[in-house]
Amino acid sequence: QVQLVESGGGLVQAGGSLRLSCAASGSIVSINRMGWYRQAPGKQRELVALMTSGGSTNYADSVKGRFTISRDNAEKTVYLQMNSLKPEDTAVYYCTAEVLVRGEWVRTNSWGQGTQVTVSS
Repeated sequence: QVQLVESGGGLVQAGGSLRLSCAASGSIVSINRMGWYRQAPGKQRELVALMTSGGSTNYADSVKGRFTISRDNAEKTVYLQMNSLKPEDTAVYYCTAEVLVRGEWVRTNSWGQGTQVTVSS
């Protein structure tokens, strides 16, 4: 069983910063990509940022230059530093990870949980 536990969401004024964390636990041998999605009210879920175990990153155009993804492979944790936040960043943020469990690569997500980020104008 693999679990992803997020923390760090909250309410912040426009221009402010937040840092999200997501820790993976369970019978994980290895983790390839880890990252973040978000879903705003009335909108489809969208990719925010991904990072491979080797350090390659991929960002949504809307967050480039403002958000930074990082990870601690030893702690199986991924972070999202969000700066210069805008009201349009308001959404529930979800964690995702590709994990090696019992010899099989599995993509796991936290769709049922997530952490709320609210940016006031």
